[in-house]
Amino acid sequence: MTKHTKYVKLEIFIPESHFAVLRQTLQSVGAGCSGHYDSCLAYSPVTGIWRPLAGADPYDGTVGEISASPEIKVEVRVDAVRLSETLTAIRAVHPYEEPVIFTIPLAD
Repeated sequence: MTKHTKYVKLEIFIPESHFAVLRQTLQSVGAGCSGHYDSCLAYSPVTGIWRPLAGADPYDGTVGEISASPEIKVEVRVDAVRLSETLTAIRAVHPYEEPVIFTIPLAD
């Protein structure tokens, strides 16, 4: 990200069972604020596919086997200056050993 990036978009993949706590966490760190609104995000159902490798401790699935499971993809805008704090908060409530979180710089 450049020093001129004001906002980033996060794409977070999480089991539906953990969506409510993620939404509350995002609100608590000010993610998804836009003007006089907060808690602004979008979510959609997706199917995640993965294979845990040796040494993994998967939340779901078996080491060495391909797994697939329904997930929720959450999209939210975050102030770039609060990115580190937001990622730390997400990881604290995310059940996956290796959460999938994409960080995309947004044009101002």
